[in-house]
Amino acid sequence: MKTIKTTPIAAVLREPDKFTGREVDVKGWVRTRRGNKNVQFVALNDGSTIKNLQIVFDLTRFSDDDLKAIATGASIHVQGELVASQGKGQSVEVQASELEVYGTADPEKYPLQKKGHSLEFLREIAHLRPRTNTFGAVLRIRHALAFAVHKFFNDKGFYYFHTPLITASDCEGAGAMFQVTTLDMENPPRTEDGKVDYSQDFFGRHASLTVSGQLEGELGATALGCIYTFGPTFRAENSNTPRHLSEFWMIEPEMAFYEIEDNMDLAEEFIKYCIGYALEHCSDDIDFLAEHFDKDLKERLDFVVRNDFVRLPYSEGIKILEESGKKFEFPVYWGVDLASEHERFLVEEHFRKPVILTDYPKEIKAFYMKLNDDGKTVRAMDVLFPKIGEIIGGSQREESLEKLQQRVDELGLSGMEWYLDTRRFGSVPHSGFGLGFERLVLFVTGMQNIRDVIPFPRYPNNCEY
Repeated sequence: MKTIKTTPIAAVLREPDKFTGREVDVKGWVRTRRGNKNVQFVALNDGSTIKNLQIVFDLTRFSDDDLKAIATGASIHVQGELVASQGKGQSVEVQASELEVYGTADPEKYPLQKKGHSLEFLREIAHLRPRTNTFGAVLRIRHALAFAVHKFFNDKGFYYFHTPLITASDCEGAGAMFQVTTLDMENPPRTEDGKVDYSQDFFGRHASLTVSGQLEGELGATALGCIYTFGPTFRAENSNTPRHLSEFWMIEPEMAFYEIEDNMDLAEEFIKYCIGYALEHCSDDIDFLAEHFDKDLKERLDFVVRNDFVRLPYSEGIKILEESGKKFEFPVYWGVDLASEHERFLVEEHFRKPVILTDYPKEIKAFYMKLNDDGKTVRAMDVLFPKIGEIIGGSQREESLEKLQQRVDELGLSGMEWYLDTRRFGSVPHSGFGLGFERLVLFVTGMQNIRDVIPFPRYPNNCEY
């Protein structure tokens, strides 16, 4: 093989005129192979684009022995001239002059053949599914959205703040947390009253994987002004729904001196930016997913980007639902935590726009949310999207030490003195929100199950790889 710099297939197909008539060096995995006794055609993909590059092997130059190892799934290295294609389906192709086979794939055993595979089957081989067109598209979009998150906040002067994965606090108060321990679970040390003696554990106390970095994020915001977190979080809920994972990624900005209105403005700007970035940079992948999974995908993405979000108090939302005449599976009344069907009705049928629902009853929201003057509601905000329901949840945080202490006491929370210190020393109005990253990827890709938008999903009874 000659020493030629390898060119990604995406670059070749993006600027074919630049490379046509030149010798190119490409590497990738074989998607398909077909042909006759005179010529063989290989569809090559290197992951840089959903599109394949056609490689043409002239059998006067290559023998059957040269090509016998090339089957679906094999990885190869090819050099040859890029020329205008004489066939249909592609504008250019490589006339191969050199071939190197890196790795073979037994066609009798390789599970990803040209035929279509169900998403359920692909979840069973999650170690191979990134090689399919569907999951290649999803993962490229996931990358673009992650990059957009960092770019958005960096360009606005936010600081990326790393919060701990191992914690002794429960941000949400839900208690559905994974325990972290080095104790012998077959024979743990016991106290005199028979309880597990966590003083002998690695951290000297009970510790868990975090459900949220928000509380620690507030510490960063009260020092740096505006921060955001972006990292894995964990919930030990025994939930087997298409919308829940046990391990997922969260984006949680926290902003000092932001009131609830500022928070809503930022959330709307942020999510529109991320979706717009994907539309601009992942058009081929979105087109593929729209064609194969969700024909309304692009229209729905454009719908979110081009519409101002409706801002609606919870009480008004309840009234709209009660007067809708629609029969819901779950009852509607003031004080209920809205179900996805209620949220989607407001977005998809009543307003036909994304909705930011505000001022929820304090009983159904977290302890740290700022109490309104009515004493019954808090300055919460949930962003509701079509097909998804809630995609962002946030609030203005309670900055009053007295009111926050009262809520902590009401709920019997312990170990919160460090958090209360932010209200004791230089307390300020501040706000923040959380976006489950997989919910965003789910919306942008049009996939139906959240297990199909993360490389290796974790859920009850599943912890492969």
